[in-house]
Amino acid sequence: IPTGVVVQCQQEPSQHRNKEIAFKVLKSRLYQLEKKSRDEKMQNLHDGKDDIAWGSQIRSYVLHPYRMVKDHRTDFEMGDVDRVLNGDLDPFIEGVLLS
Repeated sequence: IPTGVVVQCQQEPSQHRNKEIAFKVLKSRLYQLEKKSRDEKMQNLHDGKDDIAWGSQIRSYVLHPYRMVKDHRTDFEMGDVDRVLNGDLDPFIEGVLLS
């Protein structure tokens, strides 16, 4: 795969030794190029995430004066709070998958 990386070595009097050194330097530079590419991909994934801060919650549970659970990602609301608090999150999961 052409990468445009060029390596030259003329340190040793032996041509074979220079070739070995050049291959080691080439491997090192290709590794650095690949590592930089992967780091950029990871940074792009990280930049897409929202901050974990006050007001960035996924769901709100209102228990008084009225009873309601609201998913802020899909704007899905449910009035049966006890069912949700007992672990029935299927309507919310379906809402996220369908949005």
